Amino acid sequence: MTVVETTPPPRLPVRDTAAARDRAGGGLSPMLTRLAAERATGVLERECGALYLAEGRVVHAESPLAPGLDVLLSAHGTLDAAAWWEAVERADEEHGAARLLLDSGRIGRGALEVCHLGALYDAAYFALAPSSTPGRFRYGTGHWFGALRPVPVDALERETLRRRELLHRLWPDPLPDSAPLLRAEPVAAPGLSARQRAVLTLVDGVRTASDIARALGRQAFATLVDVRRLAAAGLLTPRFPPPVPQPPQHLALPPVNDPDITLLKRLRDALEAL
Repeated sequence: MTVVETTPPPRLPVRDTAAARDRAGGGLSPMLTRLAAERATGVLERECGALYLAEGRVVHAESPLAPGLDVLLSAHGTLDAAAWWEAVERADEEHGAARLLLDSGRIGRGALEVCHLGALYDAAYFALAPSSTPGRFRYGTGHWFGALRPVPVDALERETLRRRELLHRLWPDPLPDSAPLLRAEPVAAPGLSARQRAVLTLVDGVRTASDIARALGRQAFATLVDVRRLAAAGLLTPRFPPPVPQPPQHLALPPVNDPDITLLKRLRDALEAL
């Protein structure tokens, strides 16, 4: 018998998922990565928020799921609410609210930058969430707050991925992030931090994590961390929507094949025919 030696086919290339994620800016928004590469200026509108860019860097972010910068500044006395709204009303394309606040001397640059970066990363976490609708970019659209400390897109996406992974490690179920929250009765209640007690106090079956963050004047992501830890401890649970009532089912009776009943029907038909 003759043995024919054949050369094995070459191995198929294996995709390096980590490298691919790095090339795609973490895989969060290919459009955002492209806009950063072309140094675009404008606003990227997504399902859960918006990112404002100036020359390819993010200068501001907004999301309905995250408290605004005004809440974070005024909730703990960092800035008087009247000073904030005065700057907002006077802001224009040449003089943004950030510059007006700093020029007024009512807040230091360091304090304003820290609060603004916290609000930016907070809102960007939600704006970069997986979306069921495509994003839209409007070129040339700025924000009335102005540019204070721009953030590179790759740094923003890395931090967003880090936050996602942190929440998953704490409690892998994301439902408590968005659903109304209910208190649960634990078997043995663990010791709680002051932050966690403050969150648990506002859990009433109606408020969501974002509602609680806004009421406390805290960043939404920090509140999500507390919510997931409380969920892992069995102290709260998402309130599931009530089941949708189903229309009553009308069951059809099976056909009758009883021979006695069939005979009675024939007798009835015969009598009616007389």
